[in-house]
Parts: sequence; structure tokens; C-alpha cells
Amino acid sequence: MVGLRYLRAKRSEAFISLITVISIVGVMIGVMTLNIVLAVMTGFEEDLRDRILGFNPHIVLVSYAGTITNPDEVVQKVKDTPGVAAAAPLVYSQVMLSSGQSVSGVVVRGVPPDMEDAVIDLKAHLTSGSLAGLGAPVEVPVEGNADEDGTPEMTTLTGIILGQELAKQLGLALGDPVSVVSPLGTPSPVGPIPKVKRFVLAGTFDSGMYDYDSGLIYMAIADAQKFFGLGNAITGVEIRVTDLYGADQIARRIEQTLGTPFRARDWMEVNRNLFLAFRLEKVVYFIVLTLIVLVAAFNIVATLIMVVMEKRKDIAILKSMGATDRSIARIFMLKGFIIGIVGTLLGVIGGYAGCWVLRRYQFVELPKDVFYVTTLPVRVYGENFATVALVSVVICLLATIYPARQAAGLAPVEVIRYE
Repeated sequence: MVGLRYLRAKRSEAFISLITVISIVGVMIGVMTLNIVLAVMTGFEEDLRDRILGFNPHIVLVSYAGTITNPDEVVQKVKDTPGVAAAAPLVYSQVMLSSGQSVSGVVVRGVPPDMEDAVIDLKAHLTSGSLAGLGAPVEVPVEGNADEDGTPEMTTLTGIILGQELAKQLGLALGDPVSVVSPLGTPSPVGPIPKVKRFVLAGTFDSGMYDYDSGLIYMAIADAQKFFGLGNAITGVEIRVTDLYGADQIARRIEQTLGTPFRARDWMEVNRNLFLAFRLEKVVYFIVLTLIVLVAAFNIVATLIMVVMEKRKDIAILKSMGATDRSIARIFMLKGFIIGIVGTLLGVIGGYAGCWVLRRYQFVELPKDVFYVTTLPVRVYGENFATVALVSVVICLLATIYPARQAAGLAPVEVIRYE
């Protein structure tokens, strides 16, 4: 009762009441800021993970020997491994694309068109064209060649699929021819000659990540094998698993099944540095922003010390009436605890409201060529809010110990004698 009474200031104690309000606002701002930042950082991490896994296999199997010469046998063994949902052969290499005066270095992924959806749902990312055009023959006119009556000479090219940013950079539209140049050329008396083959643009995709959209193309695996001179060999196997976070264990199981020289790399291993950086940033932000709550806790200390000084007579009278040191300490601890609870609750409510506004209206715009998203991704989890609230309340409770001990240590005889 006494602790709650001290929260309601008299007219002569308006300054102390103002400091109490400032302490509550300080705790609220610290908790609200910490909740919003953690929600945004969690959103960045999860959004990046979803985008990476939405456009990459969970596990990639490669051979230290270079190419895999028995792809059918290897793919079947991978499919028979427990935990594997789908597997498909893959040809992976680097080439250059040329269209008119524009040239761009890209990564080519040769995939079987009829099996691609089993591992990566490329169809869901297409912005133009169709997956059926991948590797399909298309007749296009030969530039500069025409019959006497003006009818252009036709040639047959097979289709490839490009990222939409790459298509914009090269100025390509559906049905336009594009030249693929391999830096691993064919030997000749005058040295290696780059291998060049023309394809036709059969579709474009949007992965949601600028690096992929501007530096990746898809080619039918038969075309890729022929272009790189692999015969029936492949460079790897892409795998989708049933348990996303058990991919590392499934990868080790695949290695044990196939033995040397095969190496299976799961998505966590491939992107380990990126996700470790995100987690480290979250920890650093949590520590730094917790200092805001700590500063607010010092406000609580100052407020309680001033209240103790103001209530010296009350403390002396209560002690002379039989109040123990512990009961006096509890009065001021309760006052500080209530300040912390109110500030924390207001901060949690404000943090949730801020996250809702950021997610609903998306008014913070980011450059896509710098970040992989255009707006702030926000992910709200109750356990994060609960952790922040618990830390805030504990800090505020610890801040009450010193003022409460000072109040409990007052000698009533000295106070009554001089005051």
C-alpha cells in the first residue's frame, strides 16, 4: 500500500513524479527499439534463407575427380538415401553471354527440364516464357541473310532461360537470339579458340535476389553437356531433403553411401559465413540496445534515491512503529519494479505496433542492387519479445537494490532528532 501510494505524487513532489514518468518512458523506448530491431534482423535472416533455398538445392553433390561419369547410378543411389525427397543431375559452369555490343559473365546451370520442378520450382519464379521452352528448338531468322524475294533465312536454336535483370542488361526480349561463349575453348594450331553457340531466349525468371537475376542462366542439361563436351557426364547432383535443418546429417549419409571421391555440401555449409554474420549482428544489436534499457535503469536509481531523501521522515516514523528493514526495502523495490513493469509493457506494445506498421505499410525502401530486398522484412516471434521483456524487468529490479538498501539503512533516531 505504501509503495503504491508513493507512485502518486503530491503537488509538492511534482518534480519526482516527472522523473518517474521519464524513467518509464526510457524503459519503454529501450524495449520498443530492441524489439523492433530484433524483428527486422530476424526478418532479414529468414527472408534470405527462404530466398536462397527457394532458388538453390538443399544439398549439392560433387566429385573431387571432376565430372561424374555414371550419373544415372549416382542419382538413383542418392534418391534411395533416407531423407532425400528429390534429386536431379546438374551441369554447372561459367560462360559469357553476348548480344549485340553487350557482354556479361554469368553462371550456367544445365538441368533436365522435366525434372527441374522436383528440386527447384523454377516455374514459380518465371516472369515470362515457359519451362517447356527450355531446350526446345525454335526457328529464328538469320540476321543479314535473305532469299532473292526478301524472305529471311531461318535457323533452329534451342531455348535458354535468363534472369530478368540480365535480360534487361543485354536488351533481350522473348525470342531474341543470344550467343553463349565458353572460356574453355577448343584447341587449334593458333591456340585455344573460344567455343561459341547461339541460343534463343525462352523465358526470364525473378528469384528475388539481384545477384541471381543478373548472373545466372538455365540451359537444358543435354545442351549443356554438348556445349561443354561432357558427353553423358555431369558436374553434380542437386538434392532436396525432407528435413531442412537435418540436411547436414543427410549429406553425411550420402557421402557414406557413395564413398570417395564424392562430397556433399548442404545449404548451411555453403552459406555458413553469411548466416553466422547475421547471428553475430543480432547478438551485437541486442547487447548495444540493452544499454538503452540500462540507461533507463539508472534513471530509476536516481528517482528512487530522490524519493528516499524526500521520504526520510516517513521511513523514520514507519521504523519507530515497528517496520523492519526488509519491509522498508520492499516498499522502494516495489516502486522501482512497477516503473520497470509499466515501461516494459508499454515498450512491448509499442514494439509490436511498430513491427505491424513496418510490415503493413512497408514505407522504408531499400535499393535492390545493394540489398536483396526492397523493403524491411519483419518477423515477430513471441519468444523474442518475452526474452526482451524478461531482461528489461530483471535490469529494472536490480536497479532498485541500492536505493532500497539505503532506505532500509536509515536510523530513525537520527532523522527524528534533526528533522
